[in-house]
Parts: sequence; C-alpha cells; structure tokens
Amino acid sequence: MTDHKVVSHEQWLVARRQLLEEEKEFTRLRDALSQRRRDLPWERVDKPYRFQRSEGPVTLADLFGGRSQLIVFHFMLGPDCPEGCKSCSFWADNVNGIDVHLNHRDVTFAAVSRAPLPQIEAYRKRMGWSFPWYSSNGSDFNFDFQVSFTPEQIAAGNGYYNYTVRPNTMSELPGISVFINDNGQLFHSYSCYARGLDMLNAAYHYLDLVPKGRDEAGLSYPMEWLRRHDQYQS
Repeated sequence: MTDHKVVSHEQWLVARRQLLEEEKEFTRLRDALSQRRRDLPWERVDKPYRFQRSEGPVTLADLFGGRSQLIVFHFMLGPDCPEGCKSCSFWADNVNGIDVHLNHRDVTFAAVSRAPLPQIEAYRKRMGWSFPWYSSNGSDFNFDFQVSFTPEQIAAGNGYYNYTVRPNTMSELPGISVFINDNGQLFHSYSCYARGLDMLNAAYHYLDLVPKGRDEAGLSYPMEWLRRHDQYQS
C-alpha cells in the first residue's frame, strides 16, 4: 500500500467528486434493476412441502408467520454435515437481528436446511442466532429449488445450479428464494445463487469501502480466510 497515489486535499476532492457521479449512476441502475426484479412474473407453488420446527410439522404457508412475503435462506447444512457451512454462517451473521425490521415491512425471514431439526437447533444455539430456522428433511423443497443434489447428480456432473447445468461435488449449495402469499395462494417470485448472494452480505459491502477491499486475490479461493465467528484465533 505504500506506493499508493497521495495527493493534496483539493486534488482528492476532484477525484472523489468524479467517483461520486459514477456512484450515483450505479445507484440509479441498481434501483432500476431492483424494480425489474420485483416485476418478474410469479410461478404458483402447489406442492405440499412440509418442514419441521420444535413445535412440530409446518407447511410452507406457515413459514410466512401471518405476513404476505417470505424470504428463505437456503443454508448449507445437510444430514451428513458435522457443522453449518462457514460461508452460510458468515451470511447468517449479517441477518441475525434484522428480522424485526423486515417484519414491519410485511416480510418474514427464515432459514431452511435439509439437516434434521436437532442438528439445526444445536448449531443455531452454538452460533447464538435467533432467526427462524426449519428442517426440510424428507421433503423435496431443497431439491426443487436447486440447492441440494443427489449422489447421482453429483456423479454425473449434471446438477442444476444458478440456472445452468454444471458439475458439482457438493450435496448442498447456498441460495435465497422469495415467496408471496396472495390471499392463500402461494407463489415463487425470485431466487438467486452464487455471487447473486453478495448483495445480502453487509460485511462484504463494508470491506468494499476500505483500501484493501476484500483482500482475497492472493488466496487459493476467495473465502479461504473466513472462519465461523467462534473459530477465529485472534
């Protein structure tokens, strides 16, 4: 960083104002893209998905919690996983505590994983999270929304993820899906995967502000540095 360009305050203001114009244009483009996202057509959800919570089995309609909009975080925690995915845990740290604000905009947030409920509850307690988290174990839900993959799909390299068929060695991958309850009729309005989830990670956005950025270029893979929040050594 020692060879970074250094200028006077007046020169810095000129450069900053130039960037501000680009930031404003980016904001306008982002607002327009967000509107296009909201304008996407819906697809009806007729399959009777069942989920488990501590109080007993629930339906997809129950996950709405009396609200009309539902955001589901497809958290990578499968039946054979010893602990939750560290990347999904990073995203979950960004979510915990905002659900009360979402609730006041007619939105319910919930995580769903394929692991059995006791496995989910143990990991949630360890991490200290309070948002609703359901088990879809025994349901097609995760497979239908392209975040879980059968051994046959993995072996054949034909799993469908992020709207394309691609080789994959993992049984679980992350995603976000959005649902609407329109007078008792359920619809799927949006799903995103992979880098599409970046917009939902506030910590990454803060890192994008600082001079070193995410500082991942020299790593063997982008999130190699990441640990679950109870596993950092310092």
